[in-house]
Amino acid sequence: MELKPYYHKVHYYETDKMAITHHSNYVRWMEEARVDFLDQIGWSFAKLEAGGVLSPVVAVDCRYKEPTRFHQDIAVRVTVQEFKGVRLVLAYEMTDAATGHVVCTATSEHCFTDTDGRIVILRKVCPELHRLLTEME
Repeated sequence: MELKPYYHKVHYYETDKMAITHHSNYVRWMEEARVDFLDQIGWSFAKLEAGGVLSPVVAVDCRYKEPTRFHQDIAVRVTVQEFKGVRLVLAYEMTDAATGHVVCTATSEHCFTDTDGRIVILRKVCPELHRLLTEME
């Protein structure tokens, strides 16, 4: 499945006194890109939650390569780095959309729970999504 990158234009409020994007914003962009990723594969957050499945973040790792600045267009590509049925690791590559320079690489780790916060086995509660994520690994 060929997925399109998610695009984000750096907003002025995302920059700091040094005129570069504050590091915390990259995590927001990851979430925006993750929502877009799920939409593209046909499993929106709304669809997951309607099925009683939540997917909380349990870990995040970011490696900042180049600073970004106000009004810069950033392309965020999301891929499945690892999926073993209970734990999902997504990889993100953020690039300057104009130059292709990598500005940040990152991962986010997720589990799957029911609405009471109990870990669920995705293969049992959502076999279609389990199959799709397994194929994307």
